[in-house]
Amino acid sequence: MELKVVRYSSSEESTLGLLFIDGVFACYTLEDEHRDVKVMGETRIPSGRYRIVLRAYGGHHWRYLRKYGADFHKGMLQIMDVPGFTDILIHKGNDNDDTAGCLLLGDSANNNQVKDGFIGSSTVAYNRIYAVVSDALINGDSVYLQVCDIN
Repeated sequence: MELKVVRYSSSEESTLGLLFIDGVFACYTLEDEHRDVKVMGETRIPSGRYRIVLRAYGGHHWRYLRKYGADFHKGMLQIMDVPGFTDILIHKGNDNDDTAGCLLLGDSANNNQVKDGFIGSSTVAYNRIYAVVSDALINGDSVYLQVCDIN
Protein backbone atom coordinates (compact mmCIF):
# COMPACT_ATOMS: atom_id res chain seq x y z
CA MET A 1 0.00 0.00 0.00
CA GLU A 2 1.28 3.45 -0.91
CA LEU A 3 0.29 6.55 1.03
CA LYS A 4 1.28 9.91 -0.38
CA VAL A 5 1.15 13.32 1.28
CA VAL A 6 1.34 16.27 -1.08
CA ARG A 7 2.09 19.39 0.94
CA TYR A 8 0.32 22.30 -0.71
CA SER A 9 0.46 25.19 1.78
CA SER A 10 3.03 26.20 4.38
CA SER A 11 2.87 29.00 6.91
CA GLU A 12 4.95 30.07 9.91
CA GLU A 13 2.98 27.70 12.15
CA SER A 14 1.78 24.77 10.06
CA THR A 15 1.80 22.82 6.81
CA LEU A 16 -1.33 21.57 5.06
CA GLY A 17 -1.35 18.57 2.76
CA LEU A 18 -3.47 16.09 0.87
CA LEU A 19 -3.28 12.37 1.70
CA PHE A 20 -3.74 9.84 -1.09
CA ILE A 21 -4.00 6.07 -0.63
CA ASP A 22 -2.95 4.13 -3.70
CA GLY A 23 -3.54 7.27 -5.79
CA VAL A 24 -7.01 8.08 -4.43
CA PHE A 25 -7.62 11.19 -2.29
CA ALA A 26 -8.34 10.16 1.30
CA CYS A 27 -8.19 13.27 3.52
CA TYR A 28 -6.31 16.44 4.50
CA THR A 29 -3.20 16.52 6.66
CA LEU A 30 -1.63 19.02 9.01
CA GLU A 31 1.96 19.07 10.22
CA ASP A 32 4.28 21.50 11.91
CA GLU A 33 6.06 24.08 9.79
CA HIS A 34 9.27 23.69 7.79
CA ARG A 35 12.47 24.68 9.57
CA ASP A 36 15.98 24.63 8.16
CA VAL A 37 17.22 23.64 11.61
CA LYS A 38 15.04 21.10 13.43
CA VAL A 39 13.37 22.15 16.68
CA MET A 40 12.17 19.08 18.56
CA GLY A 41 8.38 18.77 18.47
CA GLU A 42 8.02 21.87 16.27
CA THR A 43 9.30 20.78 12.84
CA ARG A 44 7.71 18.75 10.06
CA ILE A 45 9.53 15.70 8.74
CA PRO A 46 11.59 16.04 5.55
CA SER A 47 10.11 14.98 2.25
CA GLY A 48 10.95 11.39 1.40
CA ARG A 49 9.63 7.85 1.42
CA TYR A 50 9.10 6.10 4.75
CA ARG A 51 7.83 2.76 5.98
CA ILE A 52 4.73 2.66 8.23
CA VAL A 53 4.44 0.14 11.08
CA LEU A 54 2.08 -0.50 13.99
CA ARG A 55 3.52 0.57 17.35
CA ALA A 56 1.85 -1.01 20.39
CA TYR A 57 3.41 1.07 23.18
CA GLY A 58 3.56 4.67 24.36
CA GLY A 59 1.07 7.23 25.62
CA HIS A 60 -0.89 7.64 22.40
CA HIS A 61 -1.22 3.86 22.05
CA TRP A 62 -2.60 3.38 25.56
CA ARG A 63 -5.04 6.32 25.22
CA TYR A 64 -6.34 5.07 21.86
CA LEU A 65 -6.58 1.49 23.14
CA ARG A 66 -8.70 2.66 26.10
CA LYS A 67 -10.89 4.79 23.81
CA TYR A 68 -11.38 2.32 20.94
CA GLY A 69 -10.74 -1.11 22.45
CA ALA A 70 -8.55 -3.91 21.15
CA ASP A 71 -11.00 -4.93 18.42
CA PHE A 72 -10.29 -1.68 16.56
CA HIS A 73 -6.98 -0.33 17.85
CA LYS A 74 -4.01 -2.57 17.08
CA GLY A 75 -1.26 0.03 17.64
CA MET A 76 -0.35 3.50 16.47
CA LEU A 77 0.66 4.15 12.87
CA GLN A 78 4.33 5.06 13.17
CA ILE A 79 6.45 6.64 10.41
CA MET A 80 9.82 4.90 10.49
CA ASP A 81 13.41 5.81 9.68
CA VAL A 82 12.94 9.56 9.35
CA PRO A 83 16.42 11.13 9.45
CA GLY A 84 16.85 13.09 12.69
CA PHE A 85 13.36 12.22 13.99
CA THR A 86 11.92 9.53 16.28
CA ASP A 87 8.43 8.55 17.41
CA ILE A 88 6.60 10.18 14.48
CA LEU A 89 2.97 9.05 14.46
CA ILE A 90 -0.13 9.48 12.33
CA HIS A 91 -2.99 10.48 14.63
CA LYS A 92 -5.96 12.73 15.39
CA GLY A 93 -5.69 16.46 15.99
CA ASN A 94 -6.79 19.82 14.67
CA ASP A 95 -3.90 22.29 14.74
CA ASN A 96 -0.18 22.67 15.37
CA ASP A 97 -0.74 22.42 19.15
CA ASP A 98 -1.79 18.78 18.56
CA THR A 99 1.29 17.73 16.60
CA ALA A 100 4.84 17.38 17.86
CA GLY A 101 6.20 16.63 14.40
CA CYS A 102 3.47 14.06 13.77
CA LEU A 103 1.04 13.86 10.86
CA LEU A 104 -2.58 14.77 11.68
CA LEU A 105 -5.58 13.69 9.58
CA GLY A 106 -8.84 15.57 8.90
CA ASP A 107 -11.76 15.78 6.49
CA SER A 108 -11.70 19.58 6.14
CA ALA A 109 -8.99 22.25 6.12
CA ASN A 110 -8.81 26.01 6.36
CA ASN A 111 -6.47 28.31 4.43
CA ASN A 112 -3.42 28.61 6.65
CA GLN A 113 -2.33 31.73 4.78
CA VAL A 114 -5.31 33.59 6.26
CA LYS A 115 -5.21 32.22 9.83
CA ASP A 116 -3.44 29.46 11.74
CA GLY A 117 -3.69 26.04 10.10
CA PHE A 118 -6.66 23.92 11.15
CA ILE A 119 -8.14 20.63 9.99
CA GLY A 120 -11.60 19.49 11.05
CA SER A 121 -13.43 16.19 11.47
CA SER A 122 -10.14 14.64 12.51
CA THR A 123 -11.62 11.72 14.44
CA VAL A 124 -13.81 10.67 11.50
CA ALA A 125 -10.89 10.89 9.06
CA TYR A 126 -8.49 9.12 11.41
CA ASN A 127 -10.87 6.24 12.10
CA ARG A 128 -11.49 5.71 8.38
CA ILE A 129 -7.80 5.86 7.36
CA TYR A 130 -6.61 3.87 10.39
CA ALA A 131 -8.96 0.98 9.59
CA VAL A 132 -7.64 0.66 6.04
CA VAL A 133 -3.94 1.04 6.87
CA SER A 134 -3.94 -1.11 10.02
CA ASP A 135 -5.81 -3.90 8.19
CA ALA A 136 -3.15 -3.87 5.46
CA LEU A 137 -0.35 -4.06 8.04
CA ILE A 138 -2.06 -6.83 10.02
CA ASN A 139 -2.49 -8.79 6.77
CA GLY A 140 1.27 -8.58 6.20
CA ASP A 141 1.25 -5.93 3.49
CA SER A 142 4.03 -3.36 3.35
CA VAL A 143 2.84 0.22 3.76
CA TYR A 144 4.93 3.20 2.67
CA LEU A 145 4.39 6.94 2.97
CA GLN A 146 5.77 9.27 0.30
CA VAL A 147 5.93 12.91 1.46
CA CYS A 148 6.22 15.50 -1.32
CA ASP A 149 6.59 19.27 -1.22
CA ILE A 150 5.05 21.44 -3.97
CA ASN A 151 7.24 24.39 -4.83
